[in-house]
Amino acid sequence: MSDPHANSFDVLILGGGSGGYAAAFRATQLGLSVALVEKDKLGGTCLHRGCIPTKALLHAGEVADAAREADQFGIQASFNGVDMKAVNAYKDGVVSKLYKGLQGLAKARKVTLIEGEGRLVAPDAVEVAGTRYTAKNIVLATGSYSKTLPGLVVDGERVITSEHALTLDHVPASAVVLGGGVIGCEFASAWKSFGVDVTIVEALPRLLAVEDEASSKALERAFRKRGIKFKVGRPFEGVQRSDGGVTVTIQGGETIEAELLLVAVGRGPTTAGLGYEEQGVKMERGFVLTDERLRTSVPGIYAVGDIVPGVQLAHRGFQQGIFVAEEIAGQQPQVFDESGIPRVTYSEPEVASVGLNESKAREVHGDDKIETLQYDLTGNGKSQILKTAGFVKLVRVKDGPVVGVHMVGARVSELIGEAQLIYNWEAFPADVAPLVHMHPTQNEALGEAHLALAGKPLHVH
Repeated sequence: MSDPHANSFDVLILGGGSGGYAAAFRATQLGLSVALVEKDKLGGTCLHRGCIPTKALLHAGEVADAAREADQFGIQASFNGVDMKAVNAYKDGVVSKLYKGLQGLAKARKVTLIEGEGRLVAPDAVEVAGTRYTAKNIVLATGSYSKTLPGLVVDGERVITSEHALTLDHVPASAVVLGGGVIGCEFASAWKSFGVDVTIVEALPRLLAVEDEASSKALERAFRKRGIKFKVGRPFEGVQRSDGGVTVTIQGGETIEAELLLVAVGRGPTTAGLGYEEQGVKMERGFVLTDERLRTSVPGIYAVGDIVPGVQLAHRGFQQGIFVAEEIAGQQPQVFDESGIPRVTYSEPEVASVGLNESKAREVHGDDKIETLQYDLTGNGKSQILKTAGFVKLVRVKDGPVVGVHMVGARVSELIGEAQLIYNWEAFPADVAPLVHMHPTQNEALGEAHLALAGKPLHVH
């Protein structure tokens, strides 16, 4: 006889991206039986179509720039072009290795993988390809998709999304990037390194509009120096396709001709047609609404990752997955502050931040309660060795903790770890100033900035 409990679990997770697989792995560690439903590949958008492959392209671009600029370091080298077939092989090799590792972890953790598209058919049941699976707890983790604008049709050839851009078999001569957020700036940066004539079109007044204004302005200066063109405060109006490319029209009637139009206007929640609303899960504009403990309006159903309103970052989903697993296991995990989630744009230069930008800090704490300090990387030895420009900017409450850290420069993504500890542990500048920062590193810049804000500046005028 068949086991009547074969399709019944403690936890059933819809979606195998960063949030879904983190929830699965942590739940099995805690002794729960777990099933994970995934219609594509374990790892989701981040591993296969997002974070990992885009960073591989950006690193390939960094190597191209290093070859072009080798003479300034006394190295004789030449840049002879980009072999996109070889670049894609490198990129796909990185993804493949990580994917195999993830599959091995799932097997070792004894997670039951169910292939196919799952649909919520009851508060405790999901159906996949005609088979019903039940669970005491269900976690919705179905991720996101590349959005477009009303009336703007993505054809995958002349008008593309980031998914298409990651599989291009050639380097386009020119491209218009619609959207000056993280995805748009990263692709513009990588493509410029490959030799593409790039123009960014952004409706908002500045690039990376969610970042501190000083960071946006520094990135814009760097992009100008690199020859990346951008039109800010100029909404998109239309596009005409031809055999040779596209003609993009922006506000004011100005037209830009290019080989491709990359649509990078953000990501939408993948929730349509999956039965969420039919089962009583409260939604808003396609997003799943939760409380601070990631519980939906239906008891026993949780949601994590890009479908939950907030910053759409893989590491946020990952941490939410761990949180939900521990919540289900009765461990009462500590709720984390969304402002304490690090944010990075991996362009050249990189932009990294955690906490509140200056404008938000003044809004929250009062204009007269905020103090800022900006430490220029020209005073940092390692930054001079790397020939990078930028800064570390601190935002603090007067006589209180640091509430925001903002950085621009090559490799500043590697500094965000200490910065998030400073913010999340509510450190005062005087708490950080005595810490010894290794010399010579860019990490010293964080130490120098806190020394200065603590009233004892050394390499600051």
